[in-house]
Amino acid sequence: MKQQEKTPVEVKRENILGTYVSALNMGMALEQLDSWISGRTRNYVCVTPAHSIMDGYHQSALRAIFNASGMTVPDGMAVVWLLKMKGHQNVGRVYGPDLLMAACEYGCEKGYRHYFYGGASGVTGKLVQKISEQIPRLTVAGTYSPPFRPLTAEEDEAVVDAINHSGADIVWVGLGSPKQELWMDEHRSRIESPVMVGVGAAFDFLSGNKPQAPLWMQRNGLEWLFRFTHEPKRLWPRYRHYPKFVLLAMLDLFGLKTSASDEQLKKTETMIS
Repeated sequence: MKQQEKTPVEVKRENILGTYVSALNMGMALEQLDSWISGRTRNYVCVTPAHSIMDGYHQSALRAIFNASGMTVPDGMAVVWLLKMKGHQNVGRVYGPDLLMAACEYGCEKGYRHYFYGGASGVTGKLVQKISEQIPRLTVAGTYSPPFRPLTAEEDEAVVDAINHSGADIVWVGLGSPKQELWMDEHRSRIESPVMVGVGAAFDFLSGNKPQAPLWMQRNGLEWLFRFTHEPKRLWPRYRHYPKFVLLAMLDLFGLKTSASDEQLKKTETMIS
């Protein structure tokens, strides 16, 4: 798809426990995606709630992937509130399922082609069906639901070829975190699409495979509680770090603790500057 190249969007990034989060809202995120697609420049997007920041806090290699992204957007309300406390009053939540739907709607007039990678067998097809019912003009370049095992080199090459031949502008990656971030990092030099976006459980939510928290819980930072009550065994390892996140974030906010070593911060700042 050929479009007039646009001036890149300037988005500030704020350090939260060593992860540099993009201080933006949904409208700004869509403008950034459009800038990359029109300019045919390759980037990937990390949709990042508090638990992902904690994963990055404990794993420097994962933190480096977040910080090398084109955007690392604030998915959780706790992250949004922290960014506001750091002075970014224009920030809004860029929730994975909402970003996917907004970009599908936004891209209709522009002819965006969407590829959906991830989801269990049957889920991705149902996802496309549900979205197409709401957005009839959606252009689907292709879908692929990988097996629950590592792909062979031949299988992986076939997937890359399929995506590249599809002419997709956006590849939606629904593998869950941190698997999707690792996949995007490993494939960013091979996938020719301008944009890859890791959207976590969005495939399950939008397909109806799993229930979403009510809007009032989402807006008040309680979505984690809703999800935990539905999948306590699977989500406990993720959410048990939330009290630590709050403590570390408050210490960092008031200048009582650095987010990472000085050497790590210098490397990060050099990489994203």
